Parts: sequence; structure tokens; C-alpha cells
Amino acid sequence: MRKLLVIGIGTGNPEHVTIQAIRALNTVDVVFALDKGREKADLVALRRAICDRYIEGRPYRFVEAQDPERDRNPADYGATVDSWHAARAVLYERMIETELSEDGCGAILVWGDPSLYDSTLRIIARIIARGRLPFEYQVIPGISSVQALAASHRIALNRIGAPIHITTGRQIADGLPAGADTTVVMLDGHPRFDHLDPDLTIYWGAYLGTRDEIILSGRLGDVADEIGRLRVAARARHGWIMDTYLLRSREAPAT
Repeated sequence: MRKLLVIGIGTGNPEHVTIQAIRALNTVDVVFALDKGREKADLVALRRAICDRYIEGRPYRFVEAQDPERDRNPADYGATVDSWHAARAVLYERMIETELSEDGCGAILVWGDPSLYDSTLRIIARIIARGRLPFEYQVIPGISSVQALAASHRIALNRIGAPIHITTGRQIADGLPAGADTTVVMLDGHPRFDHLDPDLTIYWGAYLGTRDEIILSGRLGDVADEIGRLRVAARARHGWIMDTYLLRSREAPAT
């Protein structure tokens, strides 16, 4: 039976790849990747570089396909993402069926960790639910941008006895949850901070773990504009940006 490995590869530093992931890569016949266009060609190039670096003495093929388009500013976000996932499921199913032998092992290399704000596992579940193409799969965890952010800023994610809230930029458009102590925000394509408490402390990072990493921290009211300027300059330089930030209240919670 065909086998598929979903491998977390960290946030861009090849040294984020774990020993477990390296061992898994060395069983792979085909690596599948979705091309997101010229602006994000670096993301595919890094996946190729990781394979070239860690797969030793084993022939393998790198198979790419064009990622389905989706509306980035939809009227109905949920429905748009659902349709995009459905299109991806059909595409991956076709790639696995046509490019992987019946006893072959394929891999999808996931930025960060497959469990955190990534669609791959949901898409695989869709393929399995369709019932057309039997295969087994395994998940190999990776270093997420949340871990990389904390490491780069040399901070613990949580304060003693306090919770962490991990969410997206879309979900804090109207402010942070009531009583939030530490909030990690991911997938914020257009961050704005003017509706948030300026006395929050922010720990921000872009291109985390890579040679292009940028980090900044401080009182939100003091550094928000500088973060905006850094984002604009970085996007112009690279054509894309991935960033994550942590917001923390200034008062430690009662324990």
C-alpha cells in the first residue's frame, strides 16, 4: 500500500529538521510540493535544499503542481477556505495516484509543524473520506513559528500558572479576548495595532529561524509603527513575508 509522510520542517532553518524527520526523508521515493508562484519560490527552493542536504544515497523525485488559487479577501471566509481545501484534495489525490507507485513512499514537507494552522492533515482526511485512493500516512512533528519566536526573543511562552491563547489576526480584529494574558497571533497578513492596548508588550518576528530573521520587542505603543515599516520593507525585498507575534499584558496574573 502507498504510504505518505507529513513532515514538519521548521520555519526555514534547515537545522530545525529533526533526526526523526531526517530518518523519514531517507525512506521517501517522491516529495510532493505545491508551487505558490514566483513570489514564494523561496519556499519550494528551501524544501528542495532540505531534501538535497539530508537524503543520502537514495534516488527520489521532487514533484510540483500549481497551488489552486483562492480569494484572499472573501466575503465568506469559511466557504472560500473549504472550497480551496477541496481543490487541494483533488490535486494531491491525483499527484499521489499518478506519481507514487502502489508500494511507494511519498512525503509532503510542511512549514513549521503540521498540527498548527496548516491545512495538510485536513486535506489528507478529505482524500481518505473520498474512498478512491487507499494509503496510510504518518505525521512527523516540526518546530513551529511559535517555538521559534519564543527562542529568538529568549522568553517563555507562558507566565507561571497563566494560559496562552493562540489565534489569527482575523480573530483579533475587534480586540483581544477578555482577560487574555499571553496571546500568540499567526497568519496576520495585514496587522494593525491601533485598536489594542498600547501598554501591551509585543514580541514580533519575521522569517523566524532563517538568515533573514527580523525581531523586535517592546511596548506596543512605542514599536507598532516600526514593525509596520519593517514589514513593508521586508515584503518589498523578498516578495513575501511570514511573521508571528506575541502580545502580553503588563500586569502578571494572580496565581
